[in-house]
Amino acid sequence: MAEQTFDLGQLRALLEVIDTGGFTAAARRSGGLQSTISMKIRRLEAAAGQPLLARLGRTVVPTPAGQDLADHAREMLRINDRAWGSLSSDRLRGRVRLGIPDDYAEGIADTIRAFRLEHPEVMLDISCDFSVHLLEKLKDGRIDLAVVTRMPSVPGGEVIRREPMVWVSAPDFRPDEERALPLSVYPEEVCVLRTSMTQALSAAGIPWRVAYTSMSMTGQTAMVGAGLAVTALTQSILHQARGLIGPATLSVLPPLPDIEIALHRRSGRPTDAARILGDMLSARFLSRVVV
Repeated sequence: MAEQTFDLGQLRALLEVIDTGGFTAAARRSGGLQSTISMKIRRLEAAAGQPLLARLGRTVVPTPAGQDLADHAREMLRINDRAWGSLSSDRLRGRVRLGIPDDYAEGIADTIRAFRLEHPEVMLDISCDFSVHLLEKLKDGRIDLAVVTRMPSVPGGEVIRREPMVWVSAPDFRPDEERALPLSVYPEEVCVLRTSMTQALSAAGIPWRVAYTSMSMTGQTAMVGAGLAVTALTQSILHQARGLIGPATLSVLPPLPDIEIALHRRSGRPTDAARILGDMLSARFLSRVVV
């Protein structure tokens, strides 16, 4: 069998298109030409002998083969960057500004640790905030990368994790059937979990009321654990909060939609440090799907 070798430039072009959702956006982010990106993809598909990308409305998405290759490509490029870095007398330097909701900080800890070990001379600034605020900072150029809960009003970014929402409560929580269901929520307009909860309850004809509003997961966990209200969390966040709260057993509660967690990158040509950290987050952010 003839030896086959991937062109890393073509693999990088494939990831750019997948991450941005289109050839124009990929060219804009990489600082290259759309025609160059298209040519690299055509040559990669010719070598692979099958389509790697497909149109879905106005967005370009990977085919099953394209997604499989993309997963390998991220690791190949990361190893390539590490190898060149080990040969160079000029180690990777610079500064990367990452934004992430506080709820996901534990989920990226291993990735951040690995990045710091591989690139100790890069200054890493991490700020925690609500997803809507992080997207504003990204647009204004105040951060380079943002890991956010995907909002219906701002769909973009690269989905790096998808998991179900679950209703949670104190083990002994028993609602008053004659009163509206008490909810513990984040402030309005900043949390897709709140919107998903209230819309699902209203659609099911279940009356509800906001009993507690908090800006922090600590506050949410404490009040739900005290039996004041119920709320909804993702599976991974529930795992972090186990002890005080657990899955709610109320049969009347309606099903909830899955939550998508997306990686957004600042427009324009990224620094090497920002690109490498973004690729590591994309490849390593826990598992892509949680059930």
